[in-house]
Amino acid sequence: MFGRKLTRSTLFAAALALGLAAGPAAAADTIKIAVPSPFTGSAAGYGENVKAGVMLKLEEINAAGGINGKKLEAVYLDEQCEPREAATVSSSIVNDPDIVGIVGHLCSSAHLAGLPAYVREGIAAITPTATNITISSKSKDDAGKAWSFRNVYRDDFQGKFLADYTDKVLGLKKVAVFYENNDYGIGLKDAFIKEAKTLGLTIVGEEAYKKGDQDYTPQLTKIKGAAPEAMFIAGYYPEGALIADQSKKIGLNIPKMGADGFDNADYVKLGGAAVENTYLTAPFLVETAGADAKKFIDAFKAKYNRDVDWMSANAYDATGIMAEAIAKAGADRTKIRDYLAGLSSPEKGYKGVTGVNYFDANGDCLKPAYVKVVKDGKFVPAPKQMN
Repeated sequence: MFGRKLTRSTLFAAALALGLAAGPAAAADTIKIAVPSPFTGSAAGYGENVKAGVMLKLEEINAAGGINGKKLEAVYLDEQCEPREAATVSSSIVNDPDIVGIVGHLCSSAHLAGLPAYVREGIAAITPTATNITISSKSKDDAGKAWSFRNVYRDDFQGKFLADYTDKVLGLKKVAVFYENNDYGIGLKDAFIKEAKTLGLTIVGEEAYKKGDQDYTPQLTKIKGAAPEAMFIAGYYPEGALIADQSKKIGLNIPKMGADGFDNADYVKLGGAAVENTYLTAPFLVETAGADAKKFIDAFKAKYNRDVDWMSANAYDATGIMAEAIAKAGADRTKIRDYLAGLSSPEKGYKGVTGVNYFDANGDCLKPAYVKVVKDGKFVPAPKQMN
């Protein structure tokens, strides 16, 4: 492992040295990557998390001389986590010849909306957060080559993991499911229910809601009537906090399960006491991060005056992966894709702060899941992990 890391560092340093030798004119140039995410709207908090990770990595790269003597620059594009906006943003990305790669999108629905343009025009994207399973098949061109990669696990893994945790760790057998009616929520819901039925859990209620809804009382009243022991909420934190609050108000005080979409400090701020005993999955946990990640964790806290979140950590690594691809393959869209596809095993993978990042033929990665729980107004590692 140490030998492979040394080789990567040596090659990267050589690329930087060649670039510095190219002279002031070349050093003034920039290499651009696009970062499409929600920077306004209800998911803006997620977008700021991703931006924080990207910015920190860019600062480190550029402080070390950039890539081949050129600065690496991010073009931040606000698509509000909305598929229609994402499709518009994707057109502007593919039509800008100066943009050679993409770190994004953040939301699954937005990423799926952008994929047709990226596949058609041939530009590679690494999403640090989009988990929907259909991305795996829709990222491929006619030759079967994937143009979308991700350093986060898929919803089918995440939903199955949560059902297993509910049964094997928490010992809860009667579960209600409340899901947001979009690609992310449906993917999670389907995977959770499939595994729950395999385990013999009883799904006592299944209700849907739309993004931005404000009154969840009718569905929650039906769920309460079914007397569940826990409720799996498949969606994002703004709606999740409201659902938890309204659950508490009608006397539905049961443990809540959520996925990575709940992993935002605003979930606790918005939900207050109502979000206590919420268990959620996350692909990165500061408390279990290795020694190599400590420098990043400390730098993040010093820059932003807050603890690092998993989206920032994944975005930091996704930016590092893209930068390495550019440094080694050149600022060429096709060569960057081919380089990313070559990160196909742990031995060939990129060692980041979130672990070793590598991809299968679909552009998917394999990473463990960790469990957090809200206790006394903050996220803490769950007492029992399942890894």
